[in-house]
Amino acid sequence: MYDGFDDVARFWRDGLTPDPFLDVSDWADRDRVLSSTSSSEPGRWRTARTPYLRDIMNDLSPASATERVVFMKGAQVGGTECGNNWIGYVIACAPGPMMAVAPTVEMAKRNSKQRIDPLIEESPSLRERIAPSRARDAGNTILAKEFRGGVLVLTGANSAVGLRSMPVRYLFLDEVDGYPRDVEGEGDAVALAEARTRTFTRRKILLVSTPTIAGASTIEREYLASDQRRYFVPCPHCAQMQWLRFEQLRWSWGDPRSARYICAGCEQPIGEHHKTAMLAGGEWRATAPQNKGKTAGYHLSSLYSPVGWRSWADIAAAWETAQGSATALKAFKNTELGETWEEEGEAPDWERLLERREDYRIGSVPAGGLLLTGGADVQKDRIEVSIWAFGRGRETWLVEHRVLMGDTARAAVWTDLGAILSEQWTHASGALLPLTRLGLDTGFATQEAYTFTRAAGDPRLLPMKGVGSGAALIGTPTAVDVSVPGKRIRRGLKLFAVAGGIAKLEFYNALRLSIEIGPDGQPAFPAGYVHLPKIDGEFLQQLTAEHLITRRDRHGYPQRVWEKRRDRNEALDCYVMARAAAMQAGVDRFEDRHWRELERTLDVLPAGPSTVPLQPPPHLTSQAAPQGGLSVSDPRRGRRVISSRFMR
Repeated sequence: MYDGFDDVARFWRDGLTPDPFLDVSDWADRDRVLSSTSSSEPGRWRTARTPYLRDIMNDLSPASATERVVFMKGAQVGGTECGNNWIGYVIACAPGPMMAVAPTVEMAKRNSKQRIDPLIEESPSLRERIAPSRARDAGNTILAKEFRGGVLVLTGANSAVGLRSMPVRYLFLDEVDGYPRDVEGEGDAVALAEARTRTFTRRKILLVSTPTIAGASTIEREYLASDQRRYFVPCPHCAQMQWLRFEQLRWSWGDPRSARYICAGCEQPIGEHHKTAMLAGGEWRATAPQNKGKTAGYHLSSLYSPVGWRSWADIAAAWETAQGSATALKAFKNTELGETWEEEGEAPDWERLLERREDYRIGSVPAGGLLLTGGADVQKDRIEVSIWAFGRGRETWLVEHRVLMGDTARAAVWTDLGAILSEQWTHASGALLPLTRLGLDTGFATQEAYTFTRAAGDPRLLPMKGVGSGAALIGTPTAVDVSVPGKRIRRGLKLFAVAGGIAKLEFYNALRLSIEIGPDGQPAFPAGYVHLPKIDGEFLQQLTAEHLITRRDRHGYPQRVWEKRRDRNEALDCYVMARAAAMQAGVDRFEDRHWRELERTLDVLPAGPSTVPLQPPPHLTSQAAPQGGLSVSDPRRGRRVISSRFMR
């Protein structure tokens, strides 16, 4: 007769079994097999390929006194696989309840299919401990993997229910800088997740992420509170130990393949072929030993990426490509260097901008402008529209700004906006340029904006909604419901999320760029320069109406937010949408061949960084800049055009 005694005895013995002396890195070298579906180098795992991960993994072993491991990193250094090795080790050698948290539930599902399932299927020691995935097997689902003595639960930081679902001994928090600050009104995602581990005296917590904004980055906050370890490697020439800094990477501009690392000691150039030996001879050293405790902090940039992954030449090329774009520079510093981005959100002085206005005709496109986009800001009694031209080197020109007067709850003003989509602007070459994209703000009169977009049926019209933060200026569109008279259309419109703060920072930095006078006495404009016609002080005040401040949320965490300094900011909002529309059109990815094709179409010859203005701006001569003006109407277009109120 079965009384269950043998099973109870076996479980009791399992519970008394001490944790193994095998470290995580040893288990990975012995049992981990990388899948061809999830790795560029399939086959057996070799810690020797990324020796800097050995100490990080071993701090997650039960024999280590370290309780929390913080890993602030750049791209392509093996951080995710480090966490996956730990998951495999827990399943095979130190079973217990474990939670792996991604920024969202959807990302957790994708990670389960693309990372965790191959991890289990390709490693025999894991495959025998977890039942195959079957429709009726509740022990192995997308978000839960049961094994003897424990369970792996995968969830998203955007789900408060998922974060408080169960107590866990092991907690893997991946890409923590992508977590929401406040999860469904219940507080910080990291704090909610770590609360699940409090009942375990031998808990282990791993936090991994590329950083984001200085002062608001979670991984930076955790790293600064740790002993701040850096990976020191020996110079192959003088053997001096040093941690790799981007400032020591040198190359001939325009030739990234010439990149060499300059030793801080002997100042000899180091070729990348030395990197393998340097990594093997490296060691982690705490740079803030006074913070020594139960948290170990590690920082690593992509400069350490093994040969065959991310090369120094790739990093040099990425730096060159990022010039002139605050968005690209931020991404470079975050993902390549693994460092936070210092945001300088003070608005430029609008009175100084009066001095840099130029003498090109309002409503015409200067020679350097090769592509037009617009941004439309919707208010209760009007729609304001700015037309901007974009050219090589991310130079931009304000072409014109209009105010379409009318109640936005009625159709007339929307008809005026629709007419702009069919207009063309005269280029300096004589050719006519249409709008490539028009970004439409849907924050006010939302359903009217949705209805207008659907009725227009023009793929150039991009409905947009501002969001507080995001990894990119404009995200992938999402389907939203649309209300039309008498019915509701489910998922009837594609809406673009726009992180306006990214565009504002880039814009303000560009407005601070200075002009140099070339040998021929003509102005030389740097990449990213913003050209402004004879707009008046009111419009400039709108362009500089916001600044970036640090404010603490209700949980005490610092947040960087944009705050209005003036009541009117429509001009700035219009620029943000025009800039987002240009990014969606691909301007930031254009290569020389794309610009040449546009120049061929317009029958203009490629020039240097800029071909406009044809005369130096007023502040480079003794001529004073006129101000003021009155509103006029343009009978050709049948609507109010701001060509004197804001422009002269």
